[in-house]
Amino acid sequence: MRTLIRDVMAITLDEEDRFLEGVDIALEGSSIVAVGQAPPDFAPDELVDGTEMVALPAFFNVHTHAAMTLERGWADDLPFDRWLNEKIWLAESALEEEDIYWGVALACCEMIASGTVGFADHYFWMDQTARAIEESGMKALLAWCFFGIGREHELGHKTFEETVAFVERWRGAAQGRIRTTMGPHSPYMDPPETLLRFVEEAHRLGVGAHFHLSESHEQFEQSMATCGMTPVAYAASLGLLDLPEPTLVAHCNLLTKNDVLLLSEKATWVAHTPKTYQKLAMEMPPLALMLRHGVNVALGTDGPASNSDLNMLEVLRITGLVQKEAQKDPQAMPRTLLLRLATQAPAAAMGFDQSGVLAPGRPADLILLDTRSPRWIPRHDVQAGIVYASHPGDVAYVWADGQLLYRRGEYLTLDVERIRWEAEQRAFRLVGQPLRAMREYPS
Repeated sequence: MRTLIRDVMAITLDEEDRFLEGVDIALEGSSIVAVGQAPPDFAPDELVDGTEMVALPAFFNVHTHAAMTLERGWADDLPFDRWLNEKIWLAESALEEEDIYWGVALACCEMIASGTVGFADHYFWMDQTARAIEESGMKALLAWCFFGIGREHELGHKTFEETVAFVERWRGAAQGRIRTTMGPHSPYMDPPETLLRFVEEAHRLGVGAHFHLSESHEQFEQSMATCGMTPVAYAASLGLLDLPEPTLVAHCNLLTKNDVLLLSEKATWVAHTPKTYQKLAMEMPPLALMLRHGVNVALGTDGPASNSDLNMLEVLRITGLVQKEAQKDPQAMPRTLLLRLATQAPAAAMGFDQSGVLAPGRPADLILLDTRSPRWIPRHDVQAGIVYASHPGDVAYVWADGQLLYRRGEYLTLDVERIRWEAEQRAFRLVGQPLRAMREYPS
């Protein structure tokens, strides 16, 4: 398949950080062939008019729980411990395997329509998530969440061995669009013997891990009391930050200076999901400190039960605004940095390190935003428009590995009407029955 996008503005996010106007972008197969002028003999199968549109690398969402679309809006206005104990872990006890597929498919529709082509997911019954990814055309890093505190506490009563088998079964599937990793829930829930088993299996299979780390004062204090170490130091002591592929940790709300230096030294990726922290009134992670000391940071939404949506454009805006105010510096978090944290940084954290740049030979993971809305005018600075003015409704075209997934409101790989109906019926069933607690957050 050959596609030619004509007369478009382009934000390359390459080393030169170029903004181009009136250029052509040529795509062939899964790659970008040209940015600027198409080869003279390039004969496209599809021609796209890019007039008054801006092309940029597609977004990657570095941490979410996609199937939690089914719990969207059901657990609002609660602190973190009650959010888990009284709502989320109760509702999850009623999940059925097929629910995961429809919840993830709904998430895929939402993400594609807002310009996201890949995400790192951490949840249960991950074969169903992989199935949805394969059908959607998106990319993903998938981790099967496991607690290790007794089979009766695991969703579907799955065993450790079954979650490891998933990692082997789906690794590199869907023409390489699916990557897999180990999925302990967290050092505060998984016992040390379970975490050590994850480390051993990660080395055997040559993979990394994705888990929650140091999210609250309670977790921090609990770790100091029981281990004599911070959560980050404890994870490092078990070998969780020294795996064959990079470790991805979510949140890190509470960090010491030594924690920051350790995360930097270990090249650990940290998922920053600011909307969740605001909504649950949690400590905002020390983002400026992490960036100053070279910690690998990437942006994500977290799950839609806490964040409510999967809109990376909103995450861009929140990150910039929160940090400017917190640092009392309007120059903090320049728009180009924000765009990199939402595109090439999360892509690299997920193992798709060639994505996130518009350049020949790079994967054709890109989007077109329509800039004709009044909120874009005047277009003094298109990057500023993307970060601080754009809405998901501006997303006109979405490609992943050269496959067109979305065109002016039309989903080309997913049956959105069927997905909406199935997901909502299952969500209502989920919370419309007596629920039981499977586990408890140790507050």
